[in-house]
Amino acid sequence: MQWRRRHCWTHIAVLLLLLGFIGVLYFLHHHKLFLGQVGRGYNPVTYSSPEIEANQSALQPTLQETGSPQQILRPEQGLTTTRRQMVDSYAYIINELDKCQLRDPFLVLLITVEPQQVEARNAIRQTWGNESVAQGLGIVRLFTLGVREGNHEQVHSLQHQIQQESHRHHDIIQQEFMDTYHNLTLKTLMGMHWVATHCPNARYVMKTDGDMFVNTEYLIQKLLKLSVPPRQNYFTGYLMKGFAPNRNKDSKWYMSPELYPGEQYPVFCSGTGYVFSGDMAQKIHNASLSIRRLHLEDVYVGICLEKLRIEPAPPPNEFLFHHWRVPYSSCKYSQLITSHKFHPNELVKYWEHLQTNKQNACINSNANGQGL
Repeated sequence: MQWRRRHCWTHIAVLLLLLGFIGVLYFLHHHKLFLGQVGRGYNPVTYSSPEIEANQSALQPTLQETGSPQQILRPEQGLTTTRRQMVDSYAYIINELDKCQLRDPFLVLLITVEPQQVEARNAIRQTWGNESVAQGLGIVRLFTLGVREGNHEQVHSLQHQIQQESHRHHDIIQQEFMDTYHNLTLKTLMGMHWVATHCPNARYVMKTDGDMFVNTEYLIQKLLKLSVPPRQNYFTGYLMKGFAPNRNKDSKWYMSPELYPGEQYPVFCSGTGYVFSGDMAQKIHNASLSIRRLHLEDVYVGICLEKLRIEPAPPPNEFLFHHWRVPYSSCKYSQLITSHKFHPNELVKYWEHLQTNKQNACINSNANGQGL
């Protein structure tokens, strides 16, 4: 009898082990995509990122069209869902649906600014972002914003001011992600998606920053040229070649080996100012839906271009785009497209000086030194 009991228990144990083994096989089958990524390092076809996930968990109460605070919103938790959810994760707080309704613009300016930088926006409206700079061509100016971090009252007060500013100028688009350095990629993708959705026939787009001097007229005359047929698959700016990921954890540009284990980034254009043909907005945005988001926006766009097998084109003159501050003279500034690190007051001052001297900028500059 004891032998029969032992034999019975042996059969039960074998059966349990067999059931457990089948369960493990079932689990592996339904998680093979995840397991296939383990140990491989960087995989461009994935959606999660520790930096972005950290930003989601830090979200404060956000604001909708009314400007009233809502519950804490953590859209896209984990960032591992479908393509449709990737597109719709962040609602527009402020949108401009009709900017391209009357005509297809020659140039759309996507300008990255922080919500509180009202002076910078006003200075750009007065200067290189004035939509009348190239009269007759059609220029659309859009400032891209997220939501500022802060306590309830600060966020509500600032949002109310932004709503009023938007009603006056109709040049702000804003979504409900936190406006931080690590979310610059989200701001750029918002701009790309806006162009693709609301202005798909724009001939060219320029993405730049709120502390930049942009010679819009020279950009159109020297680089884009009305006489040239509309380009396709065109992307240019200050080319960054052969750059390696920064592994210094104290650096602003730190890139962890887990996020990007490669020894070198693909060619990309400095995020301070790059230009692309209108068709690229949709292509870059579509490519981003299957590429892990990195917090270095310009590097990330370069990775999207690599996936599309589109290499950034060198500008016709290597001195057109600058990602640093160029010492001012009317001669120099009449023949460049971008210069970096401008305070709003400086921007207005130098822009006005250039406008009054642009006809004979180099003659006046040579005669008077810096001319200012």
